[in-house]
Parts: sequence; C-alpha cells; structure tokens
Amino acid sequence: MDLATILGLMVGFGLVGAAVVLGGSPSAFIDLPAILIVVGGTFGVTTMSFSIPEVLKSQGLIFKTFFSRDRNPGDAALLVMGLADRARREGVLTMQKLIGEFAKEPFLQKSLGLVIDGVPGDDIERILQREVNAMTERHTKGASILRRAAEVSPAMGLIGTLVGLVQMLGSLDDPSTIGPSMAVALLTTFYGAILANMVFSPMAAKLERNSNEESMVNTVFLTAAASMGRQENPRRLEMLLNTILPPAHRLQYYED
Repeated sequence: MDLATILGLMVGFGLVGAAVVLGGSPSAFIDLPAILIVVGGTFGVTTMSFSIPEVLKSQGLIFKTFFSRDRNPGDAALLVMGLADRARREGVLTMQKLIGEFAKEPFLQKSLGLVIDGVPGDDIERILQREVNAMTERHTKGASILRRAAEVSPAMGLIGTLVGLVQMLGSLDDPSTIGPSMAVALLTTFYGAILANMVFSPMAAKLERNSNEESMVNTVFLTAAASMGRQENPRRLEMLLNTILPPAHRLQYYED
C-alpha cells in the first residue's frame, strides 16, 4: 500500500473530523440532499465531459494510487546494466534462465523476451516505445478525469448553495424550514471543497507522479533491451542511460 496516500487522507480527514467534533454536533454536518447534489452532480457532469467507458476504466488507475510502489530509476539502471554485461559475456540466450525472476516487472520480462527472440534492436525500441506511450496516455486520461472532477465538485457545491438559498427565501414565513435550507446551502459548498481539495486534486497529482516514475523506469528497460538487441557494448548503454536518468541517479557502473 502507498503509505503516503493513506496517511495523507487519514491526517486530512482526521483533522477536519476533529474540528467538527470539537466544534459542536457532528450530525449537523451530515445532510443527504447536499451529498446527493455534490457527489451525484460531480459524477454526472464529469461523465458528460468524457464517456462512460473512460470513466469506468479510470477507476482501476485511481485505485492504483493506493497500492503503488516506489520505482527507482537508478536501481532499474543498475539491474539492466548487470543483465547487459552478462548478455555480452555469455550471450543473450542466458537471459532465458533469468526472465522468470522478474515476475513483478512485466515490462522488463517483455523486453527481455524480445531480445531472446532475436528481434532487431530498432524494432524492439519501436515496439516498446509504443507501449510506453500507450501507458502514459492511459494515465494522462485518468488524471484528466480527476482534474475535471476537482473542477466540477466546487461548482456543484455552489449550485447546492443556490438551491438552499432559494428554498430558504421561498419559505421565510415558516421558520422550521430555514434551518434545513441553510444546511443544504452551506454543506454543499463544504462537501464540494472537501472533495476537490482533499480527494480529487491530490489523487490526480499522485497519479501523474506515479505515471512519470513508471515511464522513466520503463524507458530504462526499453533502452537496455534495444541496446542488447543491437549487441552494443554495455559501456555505450551506460552512457545512454546517463542521458535519461536524473542527475542523482546517474551511473558509474564501470570503474575507469
């Protein structure tokens, strides 16, 4: 589990919940009409902006923000340098014995499989680059859906506020209706702000961060597989990897 995401949600909602409990009756912050307006309205308008299949597919990507793992491009680079060095010394067919060890890295498994099958290096690069681009496009779509929801939820809160005010002003002669109408007016804004700033926007940022990290690691695997497919010297691969790695993760695999 991604502890940063879980901890952030727990701290954020915990502090808001503590303020609600310490400030008065928690039941005053629960209003079904306000929830329906904000949650239902946000889902409906967001779906209008995309399509039902796109919104449904994005649920899996959003769920992954709670169960992601850190992907260190430096570690990935060290791994593929070891594989490239071994392939240079013993031949690429030795990778067949190792491919089963990378069950947690399906992209690396596929990359090594192409090398073992003798696919030319340029073809390996084209095939894997298309897969990286497709993955990035899926993640970008999921993040854009969350960004759209973050835009819509405060607007739905404002609409709920207007509904509550209209109901209140339309029944000023009945004091018993003023309280429920004001609750809808204020709580919809509250719910909209909570969803936008504590759920949708942070999750979109996390999804983009995870996508960039995964794309970097997969680019490392892609570059290594293409280099092995061309039967290049691993020293050249080291130079290529250092052109794409962040400065803090650059390699010095071979001691000159």
